[in-house]
Amino acid sequence: MQIDFTHKQSAHCENGVVSNLMRHNGFEVSEPMVFGIGSGLLFSYLPFIKVNYAPVFTYRAMPGFVFNRFAKRVGVKVKREKFSDPKKAKARLDENLAKDNPVGLQVGVYNLIYFPDEYRFHFNAHNMVVYGKEGDDYLISDPVMADVTTLTDKQLEKVRFAKGAFAPKGHMYYPISFPEKLELKSAIVKGIKHTCRDMVAPAPIVGVRAMRWVAKNIKSWPKKLGAKKANHYLGQIVRMQEEIGTGGGGFRYIYAAFLQEASEVLENESLKDFSKEMTQIGDSWRDFALEASRIYKNRNGEAVGYESISNQLNEIANREEAFFKALRKAV
Repeated sequence: MQIDFTHKQSAHCENGVVSNLMRHNGFEVSEPMVFGIGSGLLFSYLPFIKVNYAPVFTYRAMPGFVFNRFAKRVGVKVKREKFSDPKKAKARLDENLAKDNPVGLQVGVYNLIYFPDEYRFHFNAHNMVVYGKEGDDYLISDPVMADVTTLTDKQLEKVRFAKGAFAPKGHMYYPISFPEKLELKSAIVKGIKHTCRDMVAPAPIVGVRAMRWVAKNIKSWPKKLGAKKANHYLGQIVRMQEEIGTGGGGFRYIYAAFLQEASEVLENESLKDFSKEMTQIGDSWRDFALEASRIYKNRNGEAVGYESISNQLNEIANREEAFFKALRKAV
């Protein structure tokens, strides 16, 4: 039981799943276009949620939001299901595969045996496509991997029902109806306006305000938390920026590619300039991560180093605030 499904590697899992599922159903939509229309770009600081004993710093919308927003804006209907019983989850998956319908799954990373050991930690918001089954082995298209792979029945069940924060609970999803043609122009404008609204929102846990909150906290960590815990929190920022999916810098590069594509669709030349500027902002995020990783590896907890990267993050926040305010006016 194998569906004629084309695997294409992407920079980020959810974008890749959506793009590959759309392509399978006859619609050529790039990963950046999915990400931009789905308003995937974000920054959020959730100190009240702990993953690996440290706060959550996220650079993307919550799992599932990108596909939901993209689908709604282009007129695609998506079916989502969660399960409390692994047997029922398996039965529904097998039922879809028998109908030649590949499905997206939300899974935990820790027990994905094909991931390198250094990337296997407790993170439950990864996405993949299951496109077939041979005996007890499921055929897996994980968009962040170069090639397709397989998981046994038990291995797949383990990652579908991983425990902890954002537990997937067997979450599966797939498109069920499509328009004759995707109306990209209005969808792009809605996606951009939503992202701009999120990034300059007055709430302290999202957008540039969340960046400034993190920057303020970074300065106090060595004294407040001690060298060991401060170092662990700093490592969490770097891990969630550069190792989980594409992270902060990588997402900015994807968004820059989206703006480049959007400039052609909307016939708006100014978006090309915004694309170039967003690429430069992505470079600043990478510089921030590099400096933070140096402090993390040094493990001395010196306050001067933490103050330096705090200032870097504040500068990024200033640039992104100006960027998204100007972008909102441009569309």
